[in-house]
Amino acid sequence: MGLLAARLLAQQGLKVELLDSGGLGAEASWAGGGIVSPLYPWRYAAPVGELARWSQGYYPQLGTDLSSSTGIDPEVQKTGLYWLDLEDEARALAWARTEERPLVCLPRSEVLERLPMLGADFARALYLSDLANVRNPRLLRALQRLLLQYDNVSLLPGFRVESLLVGRGRVSGVRTASGEEHAADAVVLTAGAWSGQLLATLGLDLPVEPVKGQMILYKCAEDFLPAMVLAKGRYAIPRKDGHILVGSTLEHVGFDKTPTAEALASLKASAEALLPALAEAEVVGHWAGLRPGSPDGVPFIGEVPQYPGLWLNCGHYRNGLVLAPASCELLKNLMLGETPIVDPMPYSPAGRLGPA
Repeated sequence: MGLLAARLLAQQGLKVELLDSGGLGAEASWAGGGIVSPLYPWRYAAPVGELARWSQGYYPQLGTDLSSSTGIDPEVQKTGLYWLDLEDEARALAWARTEERPLVCLPRSEVLERLPMLGADFARALYLSDLANVRNPRLLRALQRLLLQYDNVSLLPGFRVESLLVGRGRVSGVRTASGEEHAADAVVLTAGAWSGQLLATLGLDLPVEPVKGQMILYKCAEDFLPAMVLAKGRYAIPRKDGHILVGSTLEHVGFDKTPTAEALASLKASAEALLPALAEAEVVGHWAGLRPGSPDGVPFIGEVPQYPGLWLNCGHYRNGLVLAPASCELLKNLMLGETPIVDPMPYSPAGRLGPA
C-alpha cells in the first residue's frame, strides 16, 4: 500500500517520504501468495469485489511498466485457477453469471487430463481461466527501484514511527523512535497489522488485528504445474521458474510470526494430497506473515474525520495484494479531489472507528 500510494502521489508532483520500521514491504506484502483475486470472491462483501475487479484489470500493465522501467519482472502471469469440490459451487456459478466471468464446471476426468499431477481425491472442479498471480517479492523490489528514480520521493527503511504529531486539531507529521520529527501536510497510514497501534496513540480504536499465515515453498521442474489450484482452503501457486508456493494457515496468535513445526506438517500434508509428487520434492522455504485482519475484510480508505490530515489505507485482511492498485488509486482520488473510481463510502473511516 505504501509503495503504490507513493508512486501515484509522486506522479502528481507531491513530495513523498515513505517510512517503514523495517525493510520496505517486508511484512504481509512479501509473505503472501500473490494470487490476483480473493480466494473465494463470491463470499466477500461487494466493496471488496469492486476494488478487486479494478485491480485485476490494472495488474498486467503494471507488470509490463515495472519490467521495462526497472529491469525487474514482477512475473504477472495469467495461469487460471481451479477450485476442487467446492461446497458452494452453485453460489460461485451464480456470482460468475452476474459478474460475466468465464467460470466453468469441469468433471474430474477432464481436470486430470489438463493437470495429471493432481491427486485423484476429488470429484469435480470449477475453473476460471482469466486469473493471474504475481511474484510479490519481485513486485516489491521493482516498486522500490522505480521510486528511487523519483526526485520527489524519499525511501526511509528502518525508521519506526512511534507517534503522530498533532497541532491545531489536525495531524501534521510523525515522530520516530529516535525522536526525529517529520512534518507533513498529510500523513497516510499503511502499516498493515500494526496500523491500530498508531491510531491508539490518538485515542482511536481501529478494528484491525494481526492474523498469522504460514507458507511453504517447493522447487520443481518449470512445467510441473501450469495453473493455480485450491482445495479445502489450501492453495498451490506455480512460479515461472518451477517454485510451487503452498499456503496458508489462519492463526489468531497476536504478533507472533514464528514458523511452527505443526503448521509445516499440516501444509505438507495438504500439499501432498493436492500434488502427490511433492512428497518427493524438497521444501526450500517456510515462513510466516501477519495479515491485517478487519471486519468483513473491507479496508479503511480515507481521511480520519476526528483528525484532518490523517489518511488511512489499511485493513485489507487476506486481499492486500489484489486490492492494492484500486485502494491506492481511490486514496489518491480522495486526497487530490478527483472523481473516485468507486463509491468511497463503504471504505470511509467515518463511523467505523471507536474510542480506544
